[in-house]
Formats: sequence, C-alpha cells, structure tokens
Amino acid sequence: MRFPLRLKFFAFAVILAIGPLALVGQNLTRLTRDELKSAANEDLTTVAAELRTSFDNTFEGRWLTPLMVIRNGVDSTDLGVPQKVSLLTLGLQELPQVVALQLSVEGSDLPILVTNEDFATRLAQAGRDPVATLSTDAALIDAIAGTGQFGRPVVSRVEATGDWLATLALPLETRIAGRQVTMAAKIDLAPLGEMVRRHPFAQRGEITVVDQSGRTVLAGSPEQLAQRKIVASTMPLIVAGARADALETYARPDGTAMLGAYAFPDWFQWAVITELSEQNAYAVVNAITGRILIIGLIGFAVAALGALAFSRRLTRPILQIGQVAEKVGEGNFSVRVEDVRARDEIGDLARRINHMIAHLGERVELMKFVSAGTVSAIQRAEEAGMTRGGERRRVSVIFTDIRGYTEFSERVPPETVIEVLNQYFDVQSDIVQDHGGDIDKFIGDALVAVFEGEQMEARATACAVGITEAMARLLEAHPEHELHLGIGVASGEVVMGAMGAHARMDFTVLGSTVNRAARLCSKAAPDQALVDLATRDAVQGNDIAFDPLEPIVLKGYAEPVPAFAVRRSATSHALSAE
Repeated sequence: MRFPLRLKFFAFAVILAIGPLALVGQNLTRLTRDELKSAANEDLTTVAAELRTSFDNTFEGRWLTPLMVIRNGVDSTDLGVPQKVSLLTLGLQELPQVVALQLSVEGSDLPILVTNEDFATRLAQAGRDPVATLSTDAALIDAIAGTGQFGRPVVSRVEATGDWLATLALPLETRIAGRQVTMAAKIDLAPLGEMVRRHPFAQRGEITVVDQSGRTVLAGSPEQLAQRKIVASTMPLIVAGARADALETYARPDGTAMLGAYAFPDWFQWAVITELSEQNAYAVVNAITGRILIIGLIGFAVAALGALAFSRRLTRPILQIGQVAEKVGEGNFSVRVEDVRARDEIGDLARRINHMIAHLGERVELMKFVSAGTVSAIQRAEEAGMTRGGERRRVSVIFTDIRGYTEFSERVPPETVIEVLNQYFDVQSDIVQDHGGDIDKFIGDALVAVFEGEQMEARATACAVGITEAMARLLEAHPEHELHLGIGVASGEVVMGAMGAHARMDFTVLGSTVNRAARLCSKAAPDQALVDLATRDAVQGNDIAFDPLEPIVLKGYAEPVPAFAVRRSATSHALSAE
C-alpha cells in the first residue's frame, strides 16, 4: 500500500502535536481519578459514620434519656397517681417527637395512655384509631421483657400516614399488687428521616437506611433492596449485631458502577448506606477529560492545519520534481522545476535537477549525431574513458548513395535540398533499425550502416532490398525530384574502434570490407543493390534472389570482384500479391 510523503509529514506533525498532550492528559486523568476515588471513599465513610452517630445521639440524648427521667419520676413513691399522669402529660409537651406514653400493668388490659393531640388528630383524619395505633399491646411488652431489650426501639410504620414510629419499653421498680409496671413510649422518627433527606451529601449521592431484611426505613415508601450487593452485604451484619464500618466498590443490577460505604447505629437494627456512582465521583475527572479533549481537538485542528501547510510546502517541490522526472523519462527535456525558491536542500535539489535535465538534453541531442555503437563504446568506457584503437570484428556493411543528388541540389533551394535529404535519410534509417542495423555515419548524401551478430548478412541484404523498394515508392510520390539510390553490401572483417585525435575522435569501422561496400555502391546502377560473394554465400533459404553479374573491376583490387544484384524473389512477390 502506497503511503504518500505528504501524508507521512501530516501524520508525523499531528502525532508530534497531539502525542505529548494525550500522554499528559492520560497521566493527569489517572492521578486525578485516584485522588477523587480516595476523596470519595473518605466522604462516603465519613457521611455514613456521621449519620450513624447522629441517629444514636438523637435517640439517646433527645428521647431515651428524657424518657428515663420521666420513668424515674413516675416510679417515685412520693407522687400519687394524678401527679404521675400529669408527669406523663408534661413529658409529651416537652418531647414533641414522643407521640404516646403508656403505663401498663402486667396482666391488665387497661393501660394508662397519654397521646400527642396533634398526632392523634392526624391519625384520626387518616381514618386510623389513635388509641389503637398509639397504644403498645401487652404482647410486644412481654416480647421486649423476654429478650431483655428494655430501652431498645422496635420500629414500625403507620401505613395510613407513612409515619415511622419507634416503640420502646422501660420497666418501673414500683409494683402494683405484685405485678410489673412498664412505661412504653411511641416516638415519631421523622427527625431522623429529615437528617437523611437534608444532608448535603444527598444532593450528589444516595443515602439509604435499611433494616435486617434489606427493606428501606425512614422513607415514604419502603423498598426492598436486597438485590443490591452492598445491601446484601449489610444484612447478615445487622442480624449478627456487628458494628464494623466498611467500604465497597460494586455494580448495581443495571450495571451502574458504584462506590459505597455503610455504618451501623448502636440503638437501631439498621445500616446507614451511602452510595455514589463512579460517574458522579469522577465528575471532575470527566470535566477535565472533556477540557483536555476540547483542547486536544483544538490542538489537533491547529496541528492538522499547520501540518497540511508544512507538508504541502515541503512536499510540493518534491512532487513537482517527481513530475518533471517523469516527463524527462518520457523524453521531454524542455521541462524544468519551477517556482522552487527554498534556500535549503530541496531548493538545491531542484536546481541540480534542472542542471541535470539541461545536460541530459544536450547529451540526447548529441547522441543523435553518433551511432549506437559509439554510445555503447562510451558506456563501456565510462570509468576509464575512451582510448584510441580498435578491434577486429566480422560485420556486414551497407553503403547507400543518392543518384542525381548534385543536379537536384543545383536546381532547388538549399532548404528544399535539406528537407528532401532528411526525408530520404528518415526512411533509410527506419529500415536499418527495423533490420537490427546501426547507422555509423552520414556522408553528404550517403549513408553507412553496420550489421553485427546472428544472420547479419541476411539482415543487411533484406535491409538493402527494403531500402531499394522504399526509394522506388518515394520516386513514385515525387517524380520531380528525379532521385535514385545505389546500394553496396559487403561482409567480412573490419577494424572497429575510436580513431582520430586526442581532442576529437570518431568511432567507426575501417578495412577492406568497408572499402568493398563503398566500391560496390559506386558501381551500382540507379535503384540497384549489389552484394559481394561473402554476403551471397551466407544468405540461404530466404525470400531474396541474387542475380549474378560479370565480375566488377573495383578500384584498389587487382582482380575483378564477383558481384550480385539483389532483389525480392518472384515467389515472395507472388505471396505478397496473394
């Protein structure tokens, strides 16, 4: 998968900008979360213990102790029955949460009952009998006496009004007819419920008071919460009378993660449970995380914009250099890397690329003036440099020469001469390249080509025939030029190499084979191609026909040289016609 450079710069810049912020934010969040958890746990424990103490102090200080004073007064032998009833009435007036005081004689169904008028009125308005509701039956007193739990509250709820009442019994020393006398009191626990509801912690967490069955108390509507893990943990402790405060982390049945603590009042068979969801406990962390996220997003946006601008500024010239290099690869040496003014390594690279393209263009143009063999020799000698000298090779050489060129050049403008000459050379060059030959040089209106390798004689002969036919077509198209072509082909050993002066050399071929090809070319009639015996003998079984000629006297040769006129065979023409 391709990963563009611009995207790499963008990703790097963004990571550089966001990475440290994310790392710091993560560490800060973790540290803050730990601190908040510790603070929340301490707060939960403190609130539970505080309410536990408040419940005990309220019960013992505001209710139990005054009731014991009243009990002692009633138990005094110095007071008569009217005075004792007055003491009970006065006690109700001074203790507004005590809604009923009762004196019961063991075995008697007629207790002395004094009630709070306001509370009794509320019960009556709710359809309840105040006497039946506020009196303490003998069975409950006997149960309290049987367990020895005098002074311990027994909590119940008045369904009609939703009030929670605590019933406690205090025995008297005084006996009537040898029977035990007990003072019972009904206490409205509304102040305890108010403590829970008005506690500041209730604004952000939950305070729940449950009994040994897991049911809520002091609440308007009791609710069974035994399914909650923390409530289930307190229930056996309440029954066992344990008073060890504890702290828990747990999840509610709905999956809400919670922190919780609980404490046990001494005077009530309850557990005070304080709970706080982790979401609320870590609200500050969430706020910090939100701020960090916002800052991170802003930082990301700024970093992204900066990275885009930076990566664009950095990669644009690189991409431009790549585009220019691609065009150069396609052969366009006129392109340049433009508008790169950076004074850095990229700017230096752009200038060097432009300099290289200029030199490449010059080199390519120069290559048009030398043969492929020359280029190959230069490439082979790149390290040591070109040296003069040559080596023997067996090649086939073609010479072509335009007949009527001198007359033609005298009767037409020079521009036309160059245009037509280039046209003829274009056609010849294409045919030479199609047959695997290498143009050695152009000499005026003559062309010299060299063929090497396998079947070089056959390729050179076929090339000569192809050029002859192509020139015939050109003559048909432009009869006014009156230009014909003579061709000579010879095969044999030559000396191939760099020749000339130190400062100016030419990579060419020399030898009798070259001379023979040139001489045959000069002897060829217009539109005729001549080959020597060595070439004819090497070409067998193809579509070229060789017409033997009388041996030709060539300059520089003592004996006439065998020569053959080449043409395409009749069979080949017939096949072409079909």
